[in-house]
Amino acid sequence: MKICNQEFTEEIIARINRVIRNNPELSLSKLSRLVCQWLDWKSLNGKLKEMSCRIALRKLETAGRIKLPATKNRIRRSETSKNNSKAISAISIECELKDLGGIELVRITGKDKELSRTWREMMDEHHYLGSGPLCGAQVRYLVKSGKYGYLGGLSFSGAAWRLRSRDEWIGWDDDVRRKNLHLIVGNSRFLILPGVKVKNLASHLLSLSMKRLRGDWLETYGYEPELVETFVESERFIGTSYRAANWAHIGQTKGRGRQDSRHKKAVAVKDIYVYELSRNSREILYPVEDRTEAAKENTREYADWAEEEFGGADLKDERLLKRLINIGRDLYSKPQANIPQACGTRAKTKAAYRFFRNKNATMERILKGHYESTKERIKKEKIVLSVQDTTSFNYSTHPMTEGLGLIGHRKEYGAMGIKMHDTMAFTTEGTPIGLIDVQCWARDRDKFGKKHIRHDLPIEEKESNKWLVSYNKTAEAQKACPGTTLVSVGDREADIYDLFELANRKKENPKLLVRAKEDRILTDENRLWNTVLKQDVSGIQELHVPRRQGRTERTARMSVRYSRVTLKPPVRKKKMAEVKVWAVHAREDHPPEGEDGLEWMLLTNIPVKSFENAVEKISWYTKRWGIEVYHRTLKSGCKVEERQLGSVDTIEACLAVDLVVAWRIYHLAKLGRANPDVPCTVYFAEEEWKALNAYVTRNPNPPDSAPSLRDAIRMVAGLGGFLGRKSDGEPGTKSLWLGLQRLDDITAMWKVMMAFVREKLPVSSTAGYG
Repeated sequence: MKICNQEFTEEIIARINRVIRNNPELSLSKLSRLVCQWLDWKSLNGKLKEMSCRIALRKLETAGRIKLPATKNRIRRSETSKNNSKAISAISIECELKDLGGIELVRITGKDKELSRTWREMMDEHHYLGSGPLCGAQVRYLVKSGKYGYLGGLSFSGAAWRLRSRDEWIGWDDDVRRKNLHLIVGNSRFLILPGVKVKNLASHLLSLSMKRLRGDWLETYGYEPELVETFVESERFIGTSYRAANWAHIGQTKGRGRQDSRHKKAVAVKDIYVYELSRNSREILYPVEDRTEAAKENTREYADWAEEEFGGADLKDERLLKRLINIGRDLYSKPQANIPQACGTRAKTKAAYRFFRNKNATMERILKGHYESTKERIKKEKIVLSVQDTTSFNYSTHPMTEGLGLIGHRKEYGAMGIKMHDTMAFTTEGTPIGLIDVQCWARDRDKFGKKHIRHDLPIEEKESNKWLVSYNKTAEAQKACPGTTLVSVGDREADIYDLFELANRKKENPKLLVRAKEDRILTDENRLWNTVLKQDVSGIQELHVPRRQGRTERTARMSVRYSRVTLKPPVRKKKMAEVKVWAVHAREDHPPEGEDGLEWMLLTNIPVKSFENAVEKISWYTKRWGIEVYHRTLKSGCKVEERQLGSVDTIEACLAVDLVVAWRIYHLAKLGRANPDVPCTVYFAEEEWKALNAYVTRNPNPPDSAPSLRDAIRMVAGLGGFLGRKSDGEPGTKSLWLGLQRLDDITAMWKVMMAFVREKLPVSSTAGYG
């Protein structure tokens, strides 16, 4: 078994047990040195990796493979040491940075027992994580003032083994991460004593430590690190000192600690900050030769769309990957069918059910390949709208399904199912590019109806955190697609101050466009609506309003106003920074009699300095309706609420496939409008378009060239009931999913008939003359 990136064979484990049995008084320190010598486990400077070995030994004990010797009692502290500790804890200083008499970072080495004791006692007394244990290689410092003595301490130790936001920020895959992880260190502790009130001290200490860390690490371990990472619990701290010291915020953790192998997410979600120790740190962490290899893999050709969207799934087994691709093809060919109908045979059906029950077939792993394909499509666009929205799936007709939660607003209604918050990337013309993020959960029935305590909870414990999680996923896509501007778009439910504050932290973050719900207080104590409505009308924008129940189709004339405003933090979030945004107000002043006029207040951190800028933002927001069309395609076209799979886990695994299938159907409908003249071969296989053409034209001989994508789409939609009259416009998703289901059967029959014809046709040859 591999622990701490070191292989522990059965022979080594047996040898460790023999030594412990024969030497019951052996200390853990001596045992770790002995094991390091057996394994030749050394750092780059040739020293034994004793600390890593101790961690590995404790993990072996936790796993029940060894029984470590009993820990000896520590020597009690002297009265002098206790008095020093009390004196340090009682310190009270409030002054300017320059009045501290000079600041020094005192390095703690293995020989400095008294300094080490002072550091531990300080951390145990005042740091919420205590003094440790720290993981792997480590360097510790005490902060000393020339005038007041010790003021705090820092430590740097081993980096997190796997951290998605960091790994994606660098561009790592697993192989490169394993090879270069030692070049990252973690700022595991940072403490300024609570009695020390000195402005700018924290950022000053971070700057000092970054200047000397590489040298101290080189002296101790024989190499220089390239990156420092740290985690900031946002409910305790807001990370101001790290931002002031030029650390970069790159995402959030998922609420899992190092030992959370069961995904219980029992720890708080934390902001992730990193600091590059050299100008080319990322290039060193991810060398050019490794990038070239990765690029070669990413440019490989795919057999079809299913392989492209699912081929990058992280399922840990090639057989599972092949099964996933086949299931994707089957569900796409018959989107409205149940699983047995879509799979076609008993054997394939059983294989599909086994796949959805497999512990590795999670939604996140299944969608990994699709997320990567989405990023590749995003890179081809100048501006992409990252639209997020929430929907629910009702499984009340399947009450035996395990793990369902309440999905309605009233507990007595009893509707059971799961909630989903997804993020879809759209072009500015409204063509769906693919999913960026999907979050699914079942509400806890026991916690239902406790809305009155929501203000007392940190945002990480609220459902509204889904908007921040989605925004951070969009930020990850933004880093992977630096040539594209991503704009996160949300409806009124996304009007959350935390989201605005998050979006405004860094210039390179994705932009934000949200429809306002709250009439927020501005820094000048005026209200948002009142301030914007005082502005002059900058112009009139005509907007097409489609027909729906209770509303006629019409063209609305919207008066447009805009203004730059500064939002004041809510009362319960006074520690947050003020947020500067642009507000765009559009209102239908003269709606038809008996109908409510349209009115939108949009907030964005993209500059709006003209009527054209304002109209552009309104146009972008109208594309938000696309995600609702996508949800309808998912429910009505793929009939996901009719899946009977026994548990929420298996439902989510199947839903992951349905999500991609529904996207492809919707993408097809929009692509035909955006690129009508391209050959249909960009979307249809050769046998599909030839079978389609033969069926529609009643002519078995295919044309010399493939029809256009628009013509092929209209033919498929015709199979689904689309009439193609002048007043009908272009086909929608409903006629397409019905048509695709028929096309699959037509193509299957066409292939059988073509094989029969080829087999029966006579083969002629030209006779020669001798």
